[in-house]
Amino acid sequence: MSSKLLFPEDLILTGFSKHPWLGLPFFFALLFSYTFTLLGNVAIILVSQLDSQLQSPMYFFLTNLSFLDLCFTTTTVPQMLFNLGGPNKNITYIGCMAQAYLFHWLGCTECVLLGIMALDRYMAVCKPLRYSVIMDPKHCRQLSGTAWLVGLANSLLQSTLTVQLPLCGNQELDHFFCELPGLIKMACVDTTVNEVTLAVVATFLIMGPLSMIFVSYSCIAQAVFRIPSADKRLKAFNTCSSHLLVVSLFYGPGIYIYMQPSGDSPQDLTKALTLFYCVITPMANPFIYTLRNKDVKGALRRLLRRAILSKRI
Repeated sequence: MSSKLLFPEDLILTGFSKHPWLGLPFFFALLFSYTFTLLGNVAIILVSQLDSQLQSPMYFFLTNLSFLDLCFTTTTVPQMLFNLGGPNKNITYIGCMAQAYLFHWLGCTECVLLGIMALDRYMAVCKPLRYSVIMDPKHCRQLSGTAWLVGLANSLLQSTLTVQLPLCGNQELDHFFCELPGLIKMACVDTTVNEVTLAVVATFLIMGPLSMIFVSYSCIAQAVFRIPSADKRLKAFNTCSSHLLVVSLFYGPGIYIYMQPSGDSPQDLTKALTLFYCVITPMANPFIYTLRNKDVKGALRRLLRRAILSKRI
């Protein structure tokens, strides 16, 4: 059997084939959200790096999260905008596989990083006297590097198993971009091993960090209620609730999509949830962290004042 029969040169993304009238409105909505994702996350990175009052482990990990969100959305959204902006709905097979590798690398990295951020909050609230020693810059870099390496290892495993599936000339992918559950459904052979592997590994990689988050915040809640100062309790609550909201937005769709065999969920619902955590969540993260965080809002004001003063000079 020829390679062209097994693996077509181009794939056709048919995400909106059932509702073509949604193409133009969705193009502008996607462009709007992507623009705000870029602006919001770049702003978080700039203030975290340039403001001396934000040189702490919390903002180191927040910078990592913003950089991840920038890469995460850029992996998929430009291709979606290209396909929505014209009649061409194709993506090359090689481009599709590269997109799948990157998407799952970055998505898994963010999953692990959110668990590490919960651990950081636990150390800050429950171990304040030892916090600066335990979460020193070297350990922060090691924890961040671990998240990236775990994400890469997962992507290499899952995506490589999927790439080996023959498509037998099947060119239509019922999705907006190349994601593993959709690619597995295209295969013309038995995909039980791929589906079970995806569900098992995803369960481990989601429930591991999620368990860390639940344990950390259970300890944090007990510690916060023992803080005598109402202002300090409110500050701790605001910081932790922002992270919990981000966790909910990211983990909720991921649990539904990946912790079950790929054929068990309606494809339209899967596509909607995938769009939510790869488009809406990265856009919302900067606003969640800035609107509920006085330190970040203060740093943004100082950065804007310096920019305005430098232009006047």
